[in-house]
Amino acid sequence: MTVKKIQPQILKELYQSDEKSHKGQNGRILVIAGSKKYHGSLVLASSMASKIVDFVYVHTTIGNFEIIKKLREKVAEFIYINKSDLKRVLEVEADAILIGPGSSPNLKTKWLVNKILKKYPDTKTLLDAGALRVVNKKLLHKNCVVTPHIKEFEHLFGVEPNLENLEKISKEIPAVIALKGSADYICQNGICFENATGNVGMTKGGTGDVLAGLLVALLAKNDILTATKIAIYVSGLAGDKIKEKVGVYYSAGDLIPEIQKILGGK
Repeated sequence: MTVKKIQPQILKELYQSDEKSHKGQNGRILVIAGSKKYHGSLVLASSMASKIVDFVYVHTTIGNFEIIKKLREKVAEFIYINKSDLKRVLEVEADAILIGPGSSPNLKTKWLVNKILKKYPDTKTLLDAGALRVVNKKLLHKNCVVTPHIKEFEHLFGVEPNLENLEKISKEIPAVIALKGSADYICQNGICFENATGNVGMTKGGTGDVLAGLLVALLAKNDILTATKIAIYVSGLAGDKIKEKVGVYYSAGDLIPEIQKILGGK
């Protein structure tokens, strides 16, 4: 098996905004995330995404509405949508969708995840965390990205989370699959890439939510494989740069300004 390493040159493939572009032309995403128990996931993912795209639409549970009020104060581009607005945003507004960070893997989440996959196969869709626990893998299409860690991979695909199985599954399922671990592997159609950035400081809760927000934002204006490789590479690189300054004693939120600097070429 040949596995290609993700190189720093991948950043040259990143979509660059046209200086003459207008509001809304540089990405509009929908984030379906959070629950009363895991409200921080919504904040981290949305805050990260808002640094890149023009608009962040957010849909969450009623029990999580108090955090929505606080989020409005932090993210200017954030737009809360309720159930009645969801169809319009899915059909007209969203360039890419993120489903799952902080979501409870219950019947309601299961119904929503699989309905979106079935009804909107042409929309770039990122499934993470809670969504991976309830998704019907038969509905994963070529515009999907799934980002399981080791336990989520085993639950979703029913096999040991290793590179050999990842490659095999990627030949059967058209989605981009990113297996997160001490080394990250990204596969599509049997072609695999390895990412070596990142460190043990990124085992802290919330780093996956930052990655999810970064990735869905990049999906809005980049192809799914390029977006996935860049997001995972940059997220890990941000962690490495922080480690050089403070060691492994940093939080998920610290990644966001560092990622901004990397994407900005600093």
